[in-house]
Amino acid sequence: MLDIGEYITDDYYGQDDGDGYHNNGYDQLEGDWHDWLGVARRYEHKVPYQDRQDIRHDIILELYRARQRDGKPIPILRAYRIASLTVALYWRQQAKFQIRVCIYNGVAENCHCQSCSHKPKQGRCAYQALRPIQSLDSEATDSEGNSVRLIDLVADDHAIDLDLQLDASIWLLGCPMRLIEVAKKKLEGKPLNEKDRQYLSRYRRQEQASLF
Repeated sequence: MLDIGEYITDDYYGQDDGDGYHNNGYDQLEGDWHDWLGVARRYEHKVPYQDRQDIRHDIILELYRARQRDGKPIPILRAYRIASLTVALYWRQQAKFQIRVCIYNGVAENCHCQSCSHKPKQGRCAYQALRPIQSLDSEATDSEGNSVRLIDLVADDHAIDLDLQLDASIWLLGCPMRLIEVAKKKLEGKPLNEKDRQYLSRYRRQEQASLF
């Protein structure tokens, strides 16, 4: 029985796949790890670019586990089957995040198959589709026509609201100094005296009246 190493030449590892992985220490692998890397590289292109290094590690790990179970070198055909299965399981996991939608009206909507009058009695509905999966690293166009990454459009609870900060700064420019003194006392936890409370109450009533 031939093992993996007899099918892989050292020249294969010197090839640059365009992602800089050849400088990540892979060229220092030896023995079985060196051979498993060669198998993984033959299959990693079957997944999206951003996940190729992850699937490479997954394949190598699965081959290591198989080697531990067998207690002997892994035949090349079995190694390829393990790598192929690892890729298939990757796509099965990705399919879990896909959402089925109805496109009967030309716009993707939630499926309502049970109450739909256009659903065929047999076979798959022609108006049912899968919403494509998008990576957060992919680009989109914002309201101003600029190209940005999707991850940069995700709301961040800890992000600084510059517009709100600017409005607050402008408001403070016209804020009465007496009100700032009262606010500072409350911020520092100091008790307000009777005059402070009366001023604060009067100011709140004036602001509420200005809203109507």
